[in-house]
Amino acid sequence: MIEVENLSKFYGPRPAVNNLNFTVSQGEVVGFLGPNGAGKTTTMNILCCILPASRGTARICGFDIFEQSMEIRKAIGYLPENPPVYQDMVVDDYLRFAAGIRGVAGKKIAAAIDRALEKCGLKDVRRRLIGKLSKGYQQRVGLAQALIHDPDILILDEPTTGLDPLQIIEIRKLIQNLASSHTIILSSHILPEVAQICQRVVIINEGEIAAIDTLEGLTASLRKSEHLRLRVRNADNGVQQSLEALEGVLSVRRENDSQFVIESPLGSPFQDTVARLALDKEWGIVELSSASMTLEDIFLKLTTEEKETPE
Repeated sequence: MIEVENLSKFYGPRPAVNNLNFTVSQGEVVGFLGPNGAGKTTTMNILCCILPASRGTARICGFDIFEQSMEIRKAIGYLPENPPVYQDMVVDDYLRFAAGIRGVAGKKIAAAIDRALEKCGLKDVRRRLIGKLSKGYQQRVGLAQALIHDPDILILDEPTTGLDPLQIIEIRKLIQNLASSHTIILSSHILPEVAQICQRVVIINEGEIAAIDTLEGLTASLRKSEHLRLRVRNADNGVQQSLEALEGVLSVRRENDSQFVIESPLGSPFQDTVARLALDKEWGIVELSSASMTLEDIFLKLTTEEKETPE
């Protein structure tokens, strides 16, 4: 569906993105992550044929970004970080305008508008001025224009930026529903959102790909030790010291008054040992479970740790 090969973009001598290689299969939802300035939006603009690449290429639905850009534009729907809506237009009129630009046949425009309104939950506001809508609804209108021509692929750049928590939940549910019928590339700074929606993540740092994998795959490849989370009812001052005294414990981190994370060597069967100690000490076990790396842990590890310098 999407194939990116050695894709680079230079501004003078400075690379915005450098030798990117990744693929997205039909029906996949892929998270595109990276710090500000990492090159996420540049890459999305290249895939949408808004910016030309300096080197390398990409193919979308079999079409080349250099040779067949018009065919690619027909196959994708793009929502930039700031939705491209006209504040003084009524929702219906704006979507009719968007459908015309997208080349939807005249007889099919009304059905296309109804379909986009239905998918994006906009039927109740179709006669209202866009400028009078909430930020969340304006974001929905932006999604509707990206969907108006029923594209195979959606490219969404920070679709929940600037929204309140309730609006974020609503847009997240909307994207999850769209994922059943569209291939999606989604960039977001809200990492739990990506973890909930996306099947794989592409992490980009300083214009280069730092990792591509599922969350489970990244956890397995990056984890160098086991982590257990222990929560107890009776956490006196001696809990941390007792845990640290266990043979093989690498570290103990106290997360709050009653919760601790115990690090031990990779593959060590440590859960039984900790359980026995907690029972002997009458701490009152509330929780004892494996503490998986979160997407935030993975992101920080890949984008903030210093690169090793060759000796």
